[in-house]
Amino acid sequence: MAQKSFISNIHLHDLPDVILSKIFSSVSDTRTRNAMSLVCLKWHLAERSTRTSLALRDYSPNSVFLAFLLGKAFPSVVSLTVYARNPSSLHLLAPQWPNLHHVKLVRWHPRLPVPLGSDILPLLEHCPSLSSLDLSDFYYWTEDIPPALEAHPFVSASLTRLDILTHSLAEGFKSYGLLAITAACPNLSELLAACVFDHRYIDFVGEETLLALASNCPRLSLLHLADISSLSNARSNPDDDEHTYEDGSYRISHTMLRDLFARLPLLEELVLDVCQNVRDSWLALELLNPKCMRVKSLKLGQFHGICRGIDYQQNGKFALFKGLESLSIKNSADLTDSCLITISHGCPKLAKFEVQGCKMITEMGIRKMACILQQTLVDVKISRCKHLKSKCLLQALEPIQNHIKKLHLDCTWESIQSSDQVGSQKTWTRLQYLSLGFPVGALLTPLASTGLEKCPVLEEIQIRVKGDCRHQPRPSVLAAFGLSSLACYPRLSKMHLDCGGAIGYALTAPVGYTDLSLWERFYLNGIGNLNLSELNYWPPQDRDINHRSISLPAAGLLAECKTLRKLFIHGTANEHFMMFLLRIPNLRDAQLREDYYPAPDNDTITELRVDSCRRFEDALNRRHIPD
Repeated sequence: MAQKSFISNIHLHDLPDVILSKIFSSVSDTRTRNAMSLVCLKWHLAERSTRTSLALRDYSPNSVFLAFLLGKAFPSVVSLTVYARNPSSLHLLAPQWPNLHHVKLVRWHPRLPVPLGSDILPLLEHCPSLSSLDLSDFYYWTEDIPPALEAHPFVSASLTRLDILTHSLAEGFKSYGLLAITAACPNLSELLAACVFDHRYIDFVGEETLLALASNCPRLSLLHLADISSLSNARSNPDDDEHTYEDGSYRISHTMLRDLFARLPLLEELVLDVCQNVRDSWLALELLNPKCMRVKSLKLGQFHGICRGIDYQQNGKFALFKGLESLSIKNSADLTDSCLITISHGCPKLAKFEVQGCKMITEMGIRKMACILQQTLVDVKISRCKHLKSKCLLQALEPIQNHIKKLHLDCTWESIQSSDQVGSQKTWTRLQYLSLGFPVGALLTPLASTGLEKCPVLEEIQIRVKGDCRHQPRPSVLAAFGLSSLACYPRLSKMHLDCGGAIGYALTAPVGYTDLSLWERFYLNGIGNLNLSELNYWPPQDRDINHRSISLPAAGLLAECKTLRKLFIHGTANEHFMMFLLRIPNLRDAQLREDYYPAPDNDTITELRVDSCRRFEDALNRRHIPD
């Protein structure tokens, strides 16, 4: 009895500190850790002492004191994400954590007039263990990076991952900058960069640059090089010719590619989107697998002649890619149905397939591919292929409709007559994620009638709208995009509604033109009928005045989402409109994210005042959450 009484009196607090620290270290979810830290003082200290990753915003009236407190409160941080609007933030933060391994810098505001390299020099000075640097969401000048890395050769040599694939850059890295970076970082295993492959620019990235890059960094396992123009969000026309006007085949030749592959034996993932025609690429690709036997992911842009033969035996070079798991082909002018069949036979482990802007493939090729790879293919993305319509495409994917988990469609959504509905017998039993692309003015309502009405486990949907609203007819007050039709998905809980690619007039629409507020009403109408728990919303924009803000109709319609717990608006909002969101009873997390370049820089207007956001946060935190 005494022993049982002793055991019953043992509490979790009686665990030795070493074991308690191990338990806390195994928890990675930030919200869970925050909840654990509120239990008691002992748990609070244990959580703070074991936290290894931290994300910080760049605002404090007393930055020096706060940086010191953060260093003392979180001594074990090795991964840091910080919004660094000016170099002074990193000058204060970097000395607090000399053992940092991974750093991601974020900045959407314009670069300040400071000396070259000032933004990352504090990291290189105070963090000798730095191995990963992510600048993909950080606005800088391409001239900033090489001198900073060259000034600290020891730290640069320890870098194994460098991400400079920044979408907001005005121009990508040219030959000199790319070679200077790779020469300073010879031990890189992962390199992602936005480059200039266009020969019309001085010092463009050509064959010699790529070969020298491979010689400088022979340990690369991930190489992602994309022309800066390929990172644009503009919606391309499927009727456009995939060939560029200037033939770049003599600048990126198959001979050079073979030499490049030979110098990178450890390569596992390769992305080359050069926006220049690379012809007869099969001559180089047939040697990629023998030279780089670890390749599992391959993405090619503007590569033509990918398949040599149309038979289904071992003659096509893709028959050698037995280990390839992910393949993406973009703007290949001569990719045909026969090529898809050859690829399917040659890549038996292919789980992810993406094709974009290839206007010669048809429903037959997609169906054949789905039949051959029906045991492995679970992720399919098809965008802007001229001869692939929504109804025919979904019919072609029938062989894998019981296996596919992720599907992206950006094609022509033709209207379906009730007598032509084909989806009544279709059930996508494992589809969890659906991504759709629409031009401005198109409707979502044909979605279910084309064959996607039965998705019992669909949890997340992403909808992206692109185009110019200024040239579209004025939507009527009762018109709706069709979000209410998504109520047929019982488990749908997350939505990304991206209207950021839709442009129009926000405040000063000329006579006869439509204000963006009407388009917001059009796209958000019916969203209150969905049982969403998380919503990411990008408002349409007025580029002339750099305006991305929700309107009064948008605020009212968002307030009708009674089940929302998380709401992220990627833009700004008037304080009065933000108060509408307090009507959502279960809302726990609401954020305004100005994650676009250039971010608004005038904090005197209502949408950007710090006090306005603070009043909304206080009102949100004062509410009683029913559950």
